[in-house]
Order: sequence, then structure tokens, then C-alpha cells
Amino acid sequence: MKVLRVIGSLDPALGGPGQGIRNTIPALTKLGVHNEVVTLDDPNAGFIAKDPFKIHAVGPASGPWQHGKNLIPWMLDNLQRFDVVVIEGLWSYYSHAASQAVAEFKAKNKSKKLRLLVMPHGMLDPYFQRAPERRLKAIRNWIYWKIIEGKVINRADGVMFTCEEELLLARQPFRPYAPKDELNVGFGIQRPPAFEEVMREEFFQACPQVKDSNFILFLSRIHEKKGVDLLIEGYARSKSPGKPKLVIAGPGLDTAYGKRILALVEKYNLSGSVLFPGMLSGNLKWGAFYSCDAFILPSHQENFGIAVVEALACSKPVLISNQVNIWKEIIAEGGGLVADDTPAGAEKLLTEWTAMSPESKKQMIGAALKSFEKLYAIDPAAGRLLGAFKKTTTS
Repeated sequence: MKVLRVIGSLDPALGGPGQGIRNTIPALTKLGVHNEVVTLDDPNAGFIAKDPFKIHAVGPASGPWQHGKNLIPWMLDNLQRFDVVVIEGLWSYYSHAASQAVAEFKAKNKSKKLRLLVMPHGMLDPYFQRAPERRLKAIRNWIYWKIIEGKVINRADGVMFTCEEELLLARQPFRPYAPKDELNVGFGIQRPPAFEEVMREEFFQACPQVKDSNFILFLSRIHEKKGVDLLIEGYARSKSPGKPKLVIAGPGLDTAYGKRILALVEKYNLSGSVLFPGMLSGNLKWGAFYSCDAFILPSHQENFGIAVVEALACSKPVLISNQVNIWKEIIAEGGGLVADDTPAGAEKLLTEWTAMSPESKKQMIGAALKSFEKLYAIDPAAGRLLGAFKKTTTS
């Protein structure tokens, strides 16, 4: 089976769907699936040549819609080679272009069995239509849905979701919403590299302030959706004795929102306790995961949360909001704590974790790893994805 993944960008700094592609392709390859990716990245981008699978960079994209004039012609020239096309994400030119190219190809090649799947990666979550700060974008999205994106979803052979909560939430924000098939395929990640002391050493070189301290790790974009402001507020409120330090690792500190976060840290006089080592990758990233006490993500909306699952895979309990769509599964397995996406919720997470007995923390550490192995290991996830491919190609 040959599968083409279509995505706007594979830039590692963006995480999300691109990282999901990187996680699943090796496992799918072991199952006999040939994978290629077409993106609207600049072919000269430095990260393009660093992956082991075939990438066709047909950009660069331009304008707010991220238009790429080469995408449809490239797809029409190459679709004959594939059995399945997967659109990874929505609300940009590439989803419309891929849907249009597949429709045009199928109209001219009626004997060719080519199926189109869409994986929204949480982009149909009602949060994006309801958040007060997104009011104008919500109006824009409703119009865009009526003209373009509704056709992408409703004409596809199936829509794939990473968890049951995402599948249910996707039914709420738009009409008409009538996908031909809804497929809960789950999601998975590659098992992290085994711990090596060099990981910890490199991380402590980047963040020496926590070398001899306990700390909670936030590792994601410094973005309003991730709830970093309420995390700072909750951390400032928490008066628990022995409260660990807080490491906020990720890009975005140079944005307007990032500057607002720095102002909050200064306001509460937290500069010695809240630390910003920047974006971490490789040994630095794994050193942070393996060295922290627990991982925290009080996000306002999180479809899956790859970093959440990476923490579980490193045997780290996760302290998450109830807007992370996999929270029910994690709590059921005992792998973490959950609270509202508010400053009070963040305070509750930190206070409950700090107050836990060593024995309770030890039990949660074991449950974290078990929940990863049961729910999010890559090989079972790839098997579910292959099952969805086969279902759609034979239906």
C-alpha cells in the first residue's frame, strides 16, 4: 500500500501534525506501507533533508492562505502512484488543493481506486469558534466552512480522529457536517530513547538553576492556547511548602504573548523559580523529561498533546487540564491529575502534586508508563491507522 500525506509544513518547530507524521511513518513502514509526504515548504529549508522518508517540498507558500501554486499540478502528476491520500490538518490552502486535486484525478481516472482521508488534528474543536479572543476568526471560519472546508470534510471518504473526545467535539461547531465515515484511529508516538546521563548533563547546562532542585516541566509553545499565563498565576497562588521550581521550555518568548508572560513573572517576583531555557530538542529535551518530577499542561484546547504522551513514556505523571482531549483515558489509568483550565485549576494541580506522599507519587509514576504502553505506543497505533486505510480502500 502506498500512502501520500499532505501537509502545509514539516518544520519541527511547529510540532503537532508534522511530528505525528514523523512518529507514525517508521511503524507503518514496518507494516509494509510506503509513505511519502508533500508539503508547501521551501525545498531549500534545512529540515527537509533530515528525515528518512521521501518529502516533496513544492513551496514556498505565500500569503495568509499559504497558497502554493505547485501543489495541485504535482499531485495530478503523481496521484497514480498512491492508494490513499491523507490530508493532515485544515483551514489552509493545502487541504482545499488536495481535495480538489483528488476529485479532478478521480474524474479522469475512474478505474483507479484512490481514497481520500482527512485527519483534522483537533482543528474542528469548538474551542476555536467559542474563544472570545477568536470572535472575528470564528466568523471567518464559518464563512470559509460554507464555501470551502465543509466540502473537504464531507466529500472525503473518511475523517480520522485521534481520540473519541475529538470525534464527538468535531460534530458541534459547523453545519452541514456529514462525513461519510468517522474513524477513531487513536494516536501514538515512538518510544523515547533510553535514558543516558549525557541527556541530564546537557539539560542542566542549558538550565543550571534546577540542577539540584525539584521541578515541574512545561514543554510546548509559549502561546495563549497553552494556558501559560494561568500557569504562572496558579504557580504564584500556590503556597505549598516545598513547591518545586517551574521550567517553561518552548519557543514564543519573543512574541507579544511571551512578553506578557515575562511581565507576569516579574509581577509576582518569580524570576528565581520560573525558568525559560527556550526550545529544547534532542538530548536537551529528553534530559528535561527524564529529570523533571512531573509534566504540566493547563491548555485551553489540546487535541492529543504529543508532549503529554512523551512525558508518560518517560514515566512522568502529567498534570493537565480537562481541555486536553485524552484526559479521561489518562485519569482512568491513574497516570496524572486533572483540573480546569483556570488559574485556580493550575494552582490545584500544583498543590495536589506537592501534597502527595512519596508512595502515591511512586504509584503514579508506574501508572504513567503503563498508560503509555497500553494506549499510546506507536506499533498498536500504526496498526489501527493501517486498519483505517484498508477499510477505506475496500469500502
